[in-house]
Amino acid sequence: CCLIVVTAIDFDSIVNQYNTHLQQYRIEYGTKYNIDLNISEEDYNKLSAQEKEVYDEKRAEAESEMNKALAKDEGFIKISSKLFSSSLFIIAIGLLGSHLLLHVLVPFLFKNGQTLGKKMFGLAVIRTNCVKASNPVLFIREIIGLYAMETMFPLLIVLMIYFGYLGIIGTVTLLLFFVLQLGVMIKTPTNSSIHDLLSDTMVVDLVSQRIFETEEERIDYLTEEQRLAEEYPSVY
Repeated sequence: CCLIVVTAIDFDSIVNQYNTHLQQYRIEYGTKYNIDLNISEEDYNKLSAQEKEVYDEKRAEAESEMNKALAKDEGFIKISSKLFSSSLFIIAIGLLGSHLLLHVLVPFLFKNGQTLGKKMFGLAVIRTNCVKASNPVLFIREIIGLYAMETMFPLLIVLMIYFGYLGIIGTVTLLLFFVLQLGVMIKTPTNSSIHDLLSDTMVVDLVSQRIFETEEERIDYLTEEQRLAEEYPSVY
């Protein structure tokens, strides 16, 4: 799915523009400090300890000055922003496509909210009241909960950290999110994730779990159970 989006928006040309712009600065500041900022790992390892020390010192100064210049270059800022937004678009649309295929279309075909994995292990997704989960409920569970909140949100934070938009705040936010997710799974009686809480669903064993088609069917069943319990107390 991501490959389709990459091809559609010609992502390679955006990357080439970014790399070309950056390379010009690396050559300029490499020349200014008389070092090769594009040195390979093999060539770097051939340097003596003293040469490495001198190179590292000059490189740190060159990159510091270069980054300051890049921060003021409107052309680079524009192409950098375009690269970020394009990357985010590719990830968002690509993952949305895969979620629609694997978490919406497949469960629609298999019924009972079963993905390929749940089908293999005989699991099903139902409402917490043991009523069959409707398609709108499954859509909320998989797209709003699993895709938007549990997949895209952390990926957005990771992408913003990678592009330098977020620093330690992004890392802390990411850690807090995973702690929250883990805490929800531990504390809930059904060991549910956020997407299950959002849609009021849970994962059960399809063979042993009674699943009611409607709420009315569940009420009728409970009423009959209560009647039998009162009529045959020794049995129930």
